[in-house]
Amino acid sequence: MRPISFKLFLLIVFCISLGSGLYAQTCNGSLGDPVIDEDFGSGANPGPPLPGSVTNMEFLNAGCPNDGQYTIANSSGGCFNNTWHFLTQDHTGNPNGYMMIVNASYQPSIFFTQQTLAGQLCPNTTYEFAAWILNLDVSSGCGGTPILPNITFTIETTDGTLLSPPYNTGDIPIADGVKWIQYHTFFITPANSTQAIVVKMTNNATGGCGNDFALDDITFRACGPVIQAGFGSTTGSSKAALCQGGSAVYTITASVAGDNNPVYQWQSNLNAGGWTDMAGSTESSLTIPFNNAVPGVYQYRLGIANGSAITSGQCRVYSQPLTVTVNPRPVVPPIADQTLCLGDQLILSASGGASYTWTGPGLAPTSQNPLVINNISPANAGIYSVVAVSDSGCTAEPVQARVAVVPQIVPGISGSLSVCAGESTQLAATGGLFYKWTPSTGLDNDTIANPTATPLQTTTYTAHISNGGCVDSSKSVTVTVTQNPVADAGSEIILFEGQSAKLNGSVKGDNITGYYWTPATYLSDPASLTSLATPTDNITYTLNVISQTCGTATSTVFVRVYKKITIPNTFSPNGDGINDRWDIDALITYPESITQVFDRYGQQVFQSTGYARPWDGANNGKPLPPGTYYYIIDLKNGQPKLSGWVLMLK
Repeated sequence: MRPISFKLFLLIVFCISLGSGLYAQTCNGSLGDPVIDEDFGSGANPGPPLPGSVTNMEFLNAGCPNDGQYTIANSSGGCFNNTWHFLTQDHTGNPNGYMMIVNASYQPSIFFTQQTLAGQLCPNTTYEFAAWILNLDVSSGCGGTPILPNITFTIETTDGTLLSPPYNTGDIPIADGVKWIQYHTFFITPANSTQAIVVKMTNNATGGCGNDFALDDITFRACGPVIQAGFGSTTGSSKAALCQGGSAVYTITASVAGDNNPVYQWQSNLNAGGWTDMAGSTESSLTIPFNNAVPGVYQYRLGIANGSAITSGQCRVYSQPLTVTVNPRPVVPPIADQTLCLGDQLILSASGGASYTWTGPGLAPTSQNPLVINNISPANAGIYSVVAVSDSGCTAEPVQARVAVVPQIVPGISGSLSVCAGESTQLAATGGLFYKWTPSTGLDNDTIANPTATPLQTTTYTAHISNGGCVDSSKSVTVTVTQNPVADAGSEIILFEGQSAKLNGSVKGDNITGYYWTPATYLSDPASLTSLATPTDNITYTLNVISQTCGTATSTVFVRVYKKITIPNTFSPNGDGINDRWDIDALITYPESITQVFDRYGQQVFQSTGYARPWDGANNGKPLPPGTYYYIIDLKNGQPKLSGWVLMLK
């Protein structure tokens, strides 16, 4: 049997509609996109009135319309003592979407007329005309017997020629709640004509109590043969799924019932961006490759028409959309690393997926989430990994968390130590991860296991040993400081030749085993701190102190010995070579001394610092007369000045 043509299919459908009665006027094939879609717009209440060419009813811009009135609104409620349904939205649920709300006229009348533009519909094409209608009356209104709306659709050319028999909805029933019902019929546009089409809606019921309704979403759509399409075969599934990053090749197979000469055009709608023709896709099947797929919703459908009409969207009918959903991989937020104490409970929790698989040190793969391990031990330390799977079966990249288990602390510390003052020694604590020493005095670092200690006095150091906050312990060590030997030979001593003086030595320090003076010359007892010294010349004595543990210390004292001065009381500067100068024995050993000589009148006739050249009885090279002269000698050694007279003879 030969397949029937598309035109024959349309004729059969039209003939069936003529003889099948009230509800037969339905497109049983595939539909195109709406060529005209009247949804009345959207916005705040009330909406704008319809043009006078559309309706001759009276427009009401606020409140509930009375008989013979309508309004355009996005909601309605409380009308006529709540005998109307409360409407909170239009049929499609668009935000603030408008609908036409009608309180019918008392007499049956045409309440809605719409005319297409010339060329807006394709010639010789079957179109479905449909509208959604809602009976506004509640069952308790009008004494329980409200008048029911009854509407006839009439489709004709501008010259009044009917394009299909009038279609009657019958009485539109009352519903317990808000119930929109779509009523539809179809018609065939004239062949080889692109003239305008006029659609009229007539309310056949009389006015009075009832006969109130809402109207929304009036559409014109092309109607054609049944198109079957599916993945793999015409009866295959209409849905396919893929995970992000995956690759696949899908084949959509389609068939058209009752048309042996269709023209094909595949369309795609990617992520709700709108349907667009796919260039070169004009066969009955479509191959769709995915490589490293990106998440999104990818829809495909087949449009058909006869001949060149395929280029016009107004003339096409379409298969039901087939959808490839590329599901994203689940994203698991980072999981924080954990440091736990021995015996603690480990809890690792992942999110972002529908199911999870955990692996870890010594752990068999488990779907437990959160992952809980009680009484954790060092064997549980390491890296844990979780793989999440979404409810669509897509697998996430593994996420890892590192778990550290603080080892058990075994505190230890070095034994007691001894140092000499000023020396250093190293302390040593063991068994922990963290250390804190107190006091910190004398330590180069109080937060390490083995600081260097240089205490000034005997100190007990305590190490606070920790393994990270789980267990703390304290251990102490004493560093005994032996004070170094200190020698003090005393202050400088001054004496005159022939005199004696005690040395004034002292010693300090720990573990002193002995002390002695060097040199031992002129000392009564070199091993005595207060030895008697009787030197004949200037001398430096050194006090040596010996410590059993910390070496030797020394200190020196200078003993200045002034020679005895013998001042002659006569001299004779007569040039005979005998006693020509005033020779003062040992005065030359006093280099800072000042010697002054005065005549009997108090005039200074001689002065010398030191006495390297004795006085020869002259004043500035001129001999002085014999006589008695007076002298003052300041030795500059802290001793009283020497004074007296000297007789100069000739």
